[in-house]
Amino acid sequence: MWVGANVSILPGVTIGDNCVIGAGSVVTHSIPANSVTYGAPCEVVREIGDKDREYFYKNRKLDMWE
Repeated sequence: MWVGANVSILPGVTIGDNCVIGAGSVVTHSIPANSVTYGAPCEVVREIGDKDREYFYKNRKLDMWE
């Protein structure tokens, strides 16, 4: 999970794994896993998919023992 600056998360809200919450957002309801969200109130903009993961891990060595 990555949470931007000045984000307000209200009590009782559940945030799923692998989420991005944009700066200044107000999270008023639960956020599903693998989603990009922002706004006041916070809304799901899109899902994080395989292409996002491929781009993020491109040229990164994941196993430090190799």
